[in-house]
Amino acid sequence: MANFDGRKKAVIAIIGGGISGLLACKYCISKGFDPILFESESSIGGVWTKTIGSTKLQTPKPVYQFSDFPWPDSVTQVFPDQQMVLEYIESYARHFDLFTHIHFNSKVLNLNFEDGSSGDGEWNLWGGKGKWNVTVQDTRTISPQIQIYQVDFVVVCVGRFSQVPNMPEFPQNKGPEAFEGEVIHSMDYSKMDSSTATNFVKGKQVAVVGFQKSGMDIAMECSTVNGVEHPCTVLIRTPHWNLPDYFPWGLNLGYLFLNRFSELMVHKPGEGFLLSLLATILSPLRWAFSKYIESYIKHKHQLAKHGMVPEHSFLNELSSCSVSLVPEGFYERVEEGSIKLVKKAESFGFSKKGIVLEGHATEPIKSDLVILATGFNGLDNLKHIFQSKKYQEFIAGSDDSAAVPLYRECIHPRIPQLAIIGFSESVSNLHTSEIRCRWLGELLDGKFMLPSIKVMEKDIAEWDKYKKRYSYRKYYRRSCIGALHIWYNDQLCKDMGWNPKRKKGLWAEWFEPYGSMDYIG
Repeated sequence: MANFDGRKKAVIAIIGGGISGLLACKYCISKGFDPILFESESSIGGVWTKTIGSTKLQTPKPVYQFSDFPWPDSVTQVFPDQQMVLEYIESYARHFDLFTHIHFNSKVLNLNFEDGSSGDGEWNLWGGKGKWNVTVQDTRTISPQIQIYQVDFVVVCVGRFSQVPNMPEFPQNKGPEAFEGEVIHSMDYSKMDSSTATNFVKGKQVAVVGFQKSGMDIAMECSTVNGVEHPCTVLIRTPHWNLPDYFPWGLNLGYLFLNRFSELMVHKPGEGFLLSLLATILSPLRWAFSKYIESYIKHKHQLAKHGMVPEHSFLNELSSCSVSLVPEGFYERVEEGSIKLVKKAESFGFSKKGIVLEGHATEPIKSDLVILATGFNGLDNLKHIFQSKKYQEFIAGSDDSAAVPLYRECIHPRIPQLAIIGFSESVSNLHTSEIRCRWLGELLDGKFMLPSIKVMEKDIAEWDKYKKRYSYRKYYRRSCIGALHIWYNDQLCKDMGWNPKRKKGLWAEWFEPYGSMDYIG
C-alpha cells in the first residue's frame, strides 16, 4: 500500500451515526481529516434509538465506556437504561464536536466504486486513485432529493441489528396470512413509546418468538401490563446460557473469561506450536471454567425444572457473542405464571387462532398478537449497500465461511478504499469499535501499511477456522471475537506500533480483566 500525497485533503464518508460511526468520525478528525457522516435518522445513537424502553446495558457500565470520556458521576446505576445510554452517547458527540460533521436524514442508497488503478489487482489504499460514488437520499422531503457524493474512502458503520428484520420461513399456507391476529417484528415494537406499547399489548394474549435480549425484554413488558390474567408465552427454539449477573458463585466473570490467562486455554488464529500445545494442555481447565458458570446459571434460573438446559457449552455461547443478561425478575414471572416458556420445534406456522408447532400434536398456542423477536439480517443489509454484484458476493463470503471475510474484522482485501466497522461483535462492542477506529485512523494517516491480499486472506482464513471451532453451530455465521478479544487487540496494537501489554505488573497483565481504560494513550 502506497502513501497518499496530500492525504489530509482526502474526502472520507462515514455511513451510520451509531457508536461505530461516531468513533470513526472522532478518530478521523483527530488525524486531520474532515469526514462527512451520513445518518438516515434525525438523531444519533444507532441501535439505542430503536431499543425497547426498558432495555438496559448488557455489560456493567465500566465495560461500556469511551476510553477518553468516562460516564458522568450522576449515572450511578451499574447497568444504565436506554435513555441514560443515549444521553451518554450524545454528550460524547457534543464534547468532541461531531455534530458539525453529521448529515441527518440522509439515507445512503448505494455505493459504487470507480476504479482508477492500473489494473494490477493489488489493493492500494491511496495509490489506486479510485473514487467511491455515494448516492444519498434526503428523507425529509415529500419527493426524495438524491445527491451523489464522490469520496476517497468510505467507512461503513451500519451495524447488524437494524433495518432488515430476520423473518422465519413458514410452512406453505401457514404463514401470518393464515392467522386472525396480528404479527409484528420486535423492530416495530421497539419503535413505540412506552404508553403506545402498553396500550398495544394490553388485554391481549401475546406470544413472543425468540429467547434472546429483545424477546425477554418484550415478555417482561407484556407480563407487567397483563399479569397472570393474560400470560405472555415465549416460544424458544434454542435455550441459551443467559446470565443472571456477572458474579457466578461470587467470582467476577472477567477473571474466568476476560483476561489474558483465559485466552491461553483457547486455540488462537496464527498461534505457534507452544501456544497450541498450551491450549491443548489447558483444555480441561477451559471445560471446568465453562461448567462452573453453567452450574451457576442452572441453579439460579432452575433451568432443569423449566426444561431449558442448553445442549451447547457456555464457551460456545461466549464465542458466538450470544450471551444475554436476563432481566431482573424474569424467572420470578415464570414462577408466578405471567410468563410461560414453551420450547418449540425447529419450525412453526400459524393457524386461524394462533401458533402451530410443526411435528407436535398439541393444540395451537392461542394468541391475539405474535411478536417475532427473531433478530436482524445484518448481512443482507450490509451486502446490498454495494451496487456491484461482485462486491456483494465478496461480502457474503463462501458458503463454508464462518463470517464476513474481513481482515482485522475491518477490511475486505478485495474491496478498495473502504472499511467496515461495527459488524463484527465482541464482549463489549463499544470498546472493540473504539480500538478498531483508532487502528483505522492510524492506517489512513499512513502510520502503517496493509499487507498483500494473499497475506490478508490467509489471516482471515485462520480466524474463520477459529470461529467454526468454538462458535455454537447455529451461530457460526456470526462475526464474533468474544473469547479472544485481547489476542485480537494485541494484533491491532502491534500494527499501530503500540505495546500490546497494557497493564502494570505480571499478575495484573495475566489475570485481571482487560477493558477500554487499558488502552488510554
